Amino acid sequence: MSALAVNYAPLDIDIADGDGVWITDTAGNRYIDCLAGYSALNFGHRNPELTAAAHAQLDRVTLTARAIGNDRLLPFAEAVTALTGTEMLLPMNTGAEAVETAIKTARKWGYDVKGVPRYDATIIVAANAFHGRTTTIISMSTDPEAREGFGPYTPGFRVVPYGDAAAVAEAIDETTVAVLVEPVQGEAGVIIPPEDYLEALRATCTAANVLLVLDEIQSGLGRTGATLTQDLSGVRADLTTLGKALGGGIIPTSALVGRRDVIEVVTAGTHGSTFGGNPLACAVGLAVTKILGTGYYQERARTLSPILAERAKDLVADGLLTDVRCLGLWMGVDVANLTGRQVSIRLAERGVIAKETHGNTIRFAPPLCVTEDELHQVMDALTAALRA
Repeated sequence: MSALAVNYAPLDIDIADGDGVWITDTAGNRYIDCLAGYSALNFGHRNPELTAAAHAQLDRVTLTARAIGNDRLLPFAEAVTALTGTEMLLPMNTGAEAVETAIKTARKWGYDVKGVPRYDATIIVAANAFHGRTTTIISMSTDPEAREGFGPYTPGFRVVPYGDAAAVAEAIDETTVAVLVEPVQGEAGVIIPPEDYLEALRATCTAANVLLVLDEIQSGLGRTGATLTQDLSGVRADLTTLGKALGGGIIPTSALVGRRDVIEVVTAGTHGSTFGGNPLACAVGLAVTKILGTGYYQERARTLSPILAERAKDLVADGLLTDVRCLGLWMGVDVANLTGRQVSIRLAERGVIAKETHGNTIRFAPPLCVTEDELHQVMDALTAALRA
């Protein structure tokens, strides 16, 4: 009997070492990592700039709690807001905490500023979304596996189809304080909405005095070929959640960024976190902003994207895949005649780590330092796995 709770069904592989896009298991087998910690490892395993920042901070101070300040916190906030074109940052640890912070902030703004009757606030969300696994967040989920057995559920959410801006507009009423969506639905299988979706949501929210909240925890920080996926639409959300890659794959780090006048409704004592904004996380996060500030990784994601997309389209033409969706170095494929789990196992046997989601769908999210040759190795392995 294992002492470890079974809340995951991982591949039967134990990783012992990682370097760049490559990981090595306890038996010495090497794999290209196309999971990348669900995009937490956008800059690769043991990125030297990030590990150097962590090592240096470990020799100074790692935690103070927010009862006092630390010399990394304000520079971190300034760097992240400058990078993302936002005005204020509220630091947290995990992606789910960032989303919870966005929900609380939107509700408080609704009561204090918009004048929604106390505790009547509603937030519009999308079907098939994934924002985390807290009891509040699963209350807006349509995924039975994440939701069932954990009620009673938190009220205050209205679910509409993803990608349908007209349905969002129709759902808004005098109690609506926010619209919360992912620019691309990652857990659902890299579902890309219509090109004008975010622009339409921005216009609708502005006209109705409703906050647009975009969850960029997986889609942000270079993955789709821009610092934020919303940049591709020329849109700026009122609030944006960040996480995963913000901690460089080294330490859990998340943040809510956005409009100063909105985030300022959160005042001393109304929200917090012991580890949120800790010096170690801030030091790594500062190094992340420096890396992204060059634009190098965003450009790589744009330049290398066609390798994944075009080769996957060939597999659709051959009848081995039924659909492919690709944006930057982020791809979801739907498998024909096999389960995603079966293909994931076959991929591992061929030196590639990827993971199924929702039955016959597999996501690919290699670190952004992947090379052209390595991407071809990935697609060769996928082709062989599907033909096996």
